[in-house]
Amino acid sequence: MTKTVSDAKPVDNRLKRKGAGAGTKQSKKANKDPNKPKRPPSAFFVFMSEFRERFKKENPNNKSVAVVGKAGGKEWKLMTAADKAPYMATAEKKKEEYEKAIRAYNLGLSEGKTEEEGSDKSKSEVNDEDDDDDDDEVA
Repeated sequence: MTKTVSDAKPVDNRLKRKGAGAGTKQSKKANKDPNKPKRPPSAFFVFMSEFRERFKKENPNNKSVAVVGKAGGKEWKLMTAADKAPYMATAEKKKEEYEKAIRAYNLGLSEGKTEEEGSDKSKSEVNDEDDDDDDDEVA
């Protein structure tokens, strides 16, 4: 008895696709530290925070985020360097504050690591393993 085309199992193309079953694996991404300082906004984002408030007052019926972003980007491009200067100064000030905060944060992390000496095991677990090694040498 020979197999016909209709007897053969249909090929499931979903299994051949690259990345099939990718949703089943656990992520290896490290958890974010909630105590880590947030990065400072750029001059454009400082401008946009002010622009959003102004735009909402002028256009109270607008619900689209995209429209606000496009209008803000358009206005930013039309601004001269002199117009952008106050936003640049604010962004620079926030960047300096961030750098101080991140230095303090990193110092705190490095001090914490030296106390732990990089080991996840408690001292009793380490001592237990040493005792086990001694028993093997006697026997």
